Amino acid sequence: MSKKTVIIGATPNPSRYAYLAAGMLKEYEHNIVPVGIKKGEVFGNPILSIADRPEITDVDTVTLYIGPHHQPELYQYLLSLKPKRVIFNPGTENPEFEELLEKSGTEVMEACTLVLLRSGQY
Repeated sequence: MSKKTVIIGATPNPSRYAYLAAGMLKEYEHNIVPVGIKKGEVFGNPILSIADRPEITDVDTVTLYIGPHHQPELYQYLLSLKPKRVIFNPGTENPEFEELLEKSGTEVMEACTLVLLRSGQY
């Protein structure tokens, strides 16, 4: 079953994990919505500007590729997407935000999106 996944920190740079995750999510036939500060596209999907706080509906998963020090300004926006879960990829862990998400009923995972996909746990 396809899970609409918002990639926060999306980039057209093929050497970045956010780019690799976008490719693997597409490979596993999930819908992706790349959101970031970089312009461009990933795997045929335009990168939406995080500054615009794009409205996205029916979000299953948000996968984070931005460090904890850039997250506080996005707390309300990410909560407003009402994701079923948020994946904190290695280096993005943030106990404060994780607690806010859990209080709102969102599942929180400290995990690697690539590993979850490859191991069938996504």
